Amino acid sequence: MLIVDDEPTVRMLLTDSLGDLGYTLIEAADSLAGLKLLRSDVHIDLLITDVGLPGGMNGRQMADAGREVRPHLKTLFITGYAENAAIGDEQLGPGMRVLTKPFAIDVLASRVQELMSS
Repeated sequence: MLIVDDEPTVRMLLTDSLGDLGYTLIEAADSLAGLKLLRSDVHIDLLITDVGLPGGMNGRQMADAGREVRPHLKTLFITGYAENAAIGDEQLGPGMRVLTKPFAIDVLASRVQELMSS
């Protein structure tokens, strides 16, 4: 899994929580670093990204760009905004979900498991 969030404490919470569940994780602090990993040959089953990111593009734009080379990339958007603001005017594609902050770890875990098994 690739976790992209500009807040180190959020990245740490996500990596610790999901690492405890047995997932292998890599991290990026902005959209440029995230997109570089998405365009690499690193194995990524799931992208977990904040919507508001530094680096020139938001999480949705980064995920869309990543899907150009990984068309079946599953994505979980994490946002402090309402769902409609997170996805913009477009509907989410297949394999894309939104999780609104604040969230409980068990909700995160079930959302990740749901995406991984879809």
